[in-house]
Amino acid sequence: MVDLYVIPLLKILVTLNATLVGVTFMVLLERKVIAWTQARLGPMRVGPWGMLQPIADVIKLMVKEDITPTKADRWVFTLAPFIALIPALIVFAVIPFGSAVSIFGTQVTLQVTDLNVGLLYIVSVASIGVYGIILAGWSSNSKFPLLASLRASAQLISYEVAVTMTLVSMVVSAGTLSMQGIVQAQLSQGVWFAFLQPLALFIFFVGGLAETNRAPFDLSEAEQELTGGFHTEYSGMRFALFFLAEYANMIVVSAVATTLFLGGWLRPFPSLEALRFLGYIPGWCWFLMKTFVFLYVFLWVRATLPRYRYDQLMRLGWKVLIPLAMANLVITGVLKVLL
Repeated sequence: MVDLYVIPLLKILVTLNATLVGVTFMVLLERKVIAWTQARLGPMRVGPWGMLQPIADVIKLMVKEDITPTKADRWVFTLAPFIALIPALIVFAVIPFGSAVSIFGTQVTLQVTDLNVGLLYIVSVASIGVYGIILAGWSSNSKFPLLASLRASAQLISYEVAVTMTLVSMVVSAGTLSMQGIVQAQLSQGVWFAFLQPLALFIFFVGGLAETNRAPFDLSEAEQELTGGFHTEYSGMRFALFFLAEYANMIVVSAVATTLFLGGWLRPFPSLEALRFLGYIPGWCWFLMKTFVFLYVFLWVRATLPRYRYDQLMRLGWKVLIPLAMANLVITGVLKVLL
């Protein structure tokens, strides 16, 4: 009974709460990082060094008036934020945060469940989130959100192709669709896939920036052009749900990239005996540190690069990333057969 119901429920609760807390403080980290790059201090008033600013933001959004436009499609307008957020959260079910640990004499894996098609599950579920953006733009009955939703759908289609072909290359390299299996493949081969597939890592990360609508690909939220994009008409907690979805998707992309390319919970260079002492650090700590590196790059890119024009966005996706992903897949397949 404990193994069947209690432990899985505890894993789900811990994973969801950790994700939501991480999302909350990601907002603070982003404001701090952007401030540092601009020689500012960022939030400093709420708590020591502004550390309690996320709590103040949550309280503000909870008490803020939640407005529904008169001519909006009320039901779709209300459901859209949930459709955007829920896929971003349930993806974490198949992400392994570490190897098995012993809790009160019971071996517990630091993963909600290990599906043998985990990578396919991630691709399938993560692609649903864009429906929330599309429905939000359409149901608002406003021109700016509608244009933003059209941009978001075209952007996702353009970059999903390259990312999916990149993931196929990873499946060829690892020989499995299981997320645990991909980590074990890197352990058995003695090298992270980032060294074997650097082009795949680049394509995946750029595609992740585009699919999460992050700068320099934030065309669906361009304040200078579309006021606020697809969530222009949203306020209060429904606006907060879109915020949660965006930052949860950032963590998803970073966690998946860590699993696929940086060995998940494995220590650096697991095949080197000289670095055996690094094994004393728990695997979940390595996983969190690697994920944080990707998240920091997300923020650094936003603070550094200007927004692309829409034609540049489409050109990069269709004329650069997709041909590169196809070439990478062909080369990976040929090397796999020959070696």
